[in-house]
Amino acid sequence: MMIGATLPATNLHFFQSRRSSFRCNGSRLNPSPASISTKSLVNTRKHISNLEKLLQNQSGRSELLDDPQVVEKSAHGLAGYVEPFFKSNGRNNRKCWLEGLNLSRIWHARQGTDEMSPRHLNKLKKLLSSNNVEYSPRNNLGCNKWREYHGSNDWLGLIEPLDENLRRELVRYGEFIQEAYHSFHSNPVTNEEEEGTRKVVLNNDKSYKVTKNLYATSSIGLPKWVDDVAPDLGWMTQRSSWIGYVAVCDDLNEIQRMGRRDIVIALRGTATCLEWGENFRDLLVQIPSETTDVEPEPEPESEPDEGQAKVECGFLSLFRTSGVNVPSLAESVVNEVQRLIEQYKGESLSITVTGHSLGAALALLVADEVSTCAPDVPPVAVFSFGGPRVGNRSFADRLNSKNVKVLRIVNNQDVITRVPGMFVSEELDKRLRESEFVNKMLNVLDKSMPWAYTHVGTELRVDTRMSPVLKPDADVACCHDLEAYLHLVDGYLASNCPFRANAKRSLAKLLNEQRSNIKKLYTCKPKELNIINLEREHSFSTPSCLPSPSS
Repeated sequence: MMIGATLPATNLHFFQSRRSSFRCNGSRLNPSPASISTKSLVNTRKHISNLEKLLQNQSGRSELLDDPQVVEKSAHGLAGYVEPFFKSNGRNNRKCWLEGLNLSRIWHARQGTDEMSPRHLNKLKKLLSSNNVEYSPRNNLGCNKWREYHGSNDWLGLIEPLDENLRRELVRYGEFIQEAYHSFHSNPVTNEEEEGTRKVVLNNDKSYKVTKNLYATSSIGLPKWVDDVAPDLGWMTQRSSWIGYVAVCDDLNEIQRMGRRDIVIALRGTATCLEWGENFRDLLVQIPSETTDVEPEPEPESEPDEGQAKVECGFLSLFRTSGVNVPSLAESVVNEVQRLIEQYKGESLSITVTGHSLGAALALLVADEVSTCAPDVPPVAVFSFGGPRVGNRSFADRLNSKNVKVLRIVNNQDVITRVPGMFVSEELDKRLRESEFVNKMLNVLDKSMPWAYTHVGTELRVDTRMSPVLKPDADVACCHDLEAYLHLVDGYLASNCPFRANAKRSLAKLLNEQRSNIKKLYTCKPKELNIINLEREHSFSTPSCLPSPSS
């Protein structure tokens, strides 16, 4: 709207003079047009020079910079340089030009600023400090609900998305395995008369008490010359080693919360040289009908083996072989479970077998053995972390027929979960068997090939790349590490969801064990945040609540 249309003509000179005066007068706060033009031109020239360095790989850049028309247009803004550049190089090169600006560094800097906010630093300090472990209450599972979390329905509807109560239970059973690792490494030497003398104290969950020590014995030995060449190997070459324990819940409040009295069998992973040697004995052998001390041997090829349950030779050897002064793992666990069933006869009981790596493989053999060790055996479930394949398809069918429930926690980057065996993944195998012809052919191969392995039970698959803490290219050891598994379970929501934002499990142990695989933010900040004692052994006490995962 024109001013003259609304104001008297006598007042027009007032607005014109004020406007003219504003245009002519100058000050430090209102510089003259000449100074604006000069400074703008100088700044623009500098900006163009910087852009020239980023675009040095583009053709025609020197011509654009020397063109007076371009410089003149640049005095009015950056578009004076950008527009001729696009016109000369075409629309397809705009992407290259933007990549040359390296805008990702700008956004990364903004993200770093957000991560360094006081609120984030306080959370980071809690995660990295072992003295500030956050706890979340354990929900009451009830008299009937606990069976679902123990696998009565194969965890249907509890994995996608992951139920918060199941997440807590998985982390809790994983920490039982950590106690086994800690106890072994605190005293790895097995004495000739040790059985019954080793004391195991559960620091993570004091509502359980250890009732039995378990030992695994290798049926193979190292040549005598090894002791001459390397006499300091010590416990690394011993045939019998402490491998885990049996514990039972004896806290009335915890029994009421869980809805039953729980018997836990926890088994550690590979530690000694002979255990590694047994791991590589990967031929399938038939499971003996009765407990025996005789080393298992592969069946003759001429013997019909249709429908026979077979497992890896090395795993079965560690499970069945007795030591000089210690019984076999199979004998020890069966006798102890029978004793506990008789002791708590009439109560609601459950048997939970948990293990990591080699312990996960032995956990399946233990579950197979204890599921028929008494007339009325309580429900048996296996929670395994990073476990390899153990047996053939008939062995998996055998466990299913005994109503043994298995939940395997698998890291997508963990190679141990893909061995032994020579066939494709279980997912592809399942799709191939949808064809009747292919199914028959694969069945023939399963019965005739010595490496026809298959996994057992239900799978919960986590992924290292989803973690905001671990590097996406973490090494093999980190992807198989038990604490890394518990960290991933703590942050898991569903297969199509990002890492849980409110995951609060302490990172102190993970940082101490996998520092080279942790992102820089979490390795550089502890000193700035005055977090100390990260190199010491951490032990978390859990009187009545569970340290992360939190809901």
